[in-house]
Parts: sequence; structure tokens; C-alpha cells
Amino acid sequence: QVQLVESGGGLVQPGGSLRLSCVASGLIFSRYSMNWYRQAPGKERELVAAISSFGGSTNYGDSMKGRFTISRDNAKNTVYLQMNSLKPEDTAVYYCNAGFVEGRYAENYWGKGTLVTVSS
Repeated sequence: QVQLVESGGGLVQPGGSLRLSCVASGLIFSRYSMNWYRQAPGKERELVAAISSFGGSTNYGDSMKGRFTISRDNAKNTVYLQMNSLKPEDTAVYYCNAGFVEGRYAENYWGKGTLVTVSS
């Protein structure tokens, strides 16, 4: 059974930093691209950051570029999201996602999320 468990969320002041972690189990971690999404109250879920299976390629949502960094440690089955210069509009539940596509075959798994609140 695949499990993705996020941690590291919490309350932080504007301008502060947080580091989210997501530990995966039940899958061959290095086969999967890993992604962070977020969903704020009343808004649609949006892509925060993505990293390819061996970390050679990353991608970020426009409002996260220059502030957030995604990384992964395949030996620890873990993906990280370093978030700096946090803003109140970054307040959301952050979800870890694992994706694998090969031809017509696709797998997609989600964690339960971790809440990030940016407020003074």
C-alpha cells in the first residue's frame, strides 16, 4: 500500500521559512516524479513545485519561483520543499504527490496534506 506522509507545516510569520517533508512508502520512489501542490480555502488546488525522478529537472509555480526549492533524497524516499520569504497568501494545505507515467499506464498518489499558516 502506497503512503505519502507530509510533515513540517505550522504557523510562521510573514517573511519566515518552513521546510516541508514527505516520506513515501510502498513504491519504488526513484521511479516517480514528486510534486507539491497546495490548496487554500475557497481556491483550486495548484502546483507548487515538481521534481523529476532523479532530481535532474524541477519546475515551480510562478508565485513560488525564487522563494521555494524542491529537492529529493531517493535513498530516504523523501521529497522536501524549502519555503522562504513566506507571505500570507502562501497559507494553504500543502499536499505531496507522486506520479508515474509510461505510455498509457499512469499512477498517481496523494498524501493527506500539512497545513501552513503564514500570519503575524
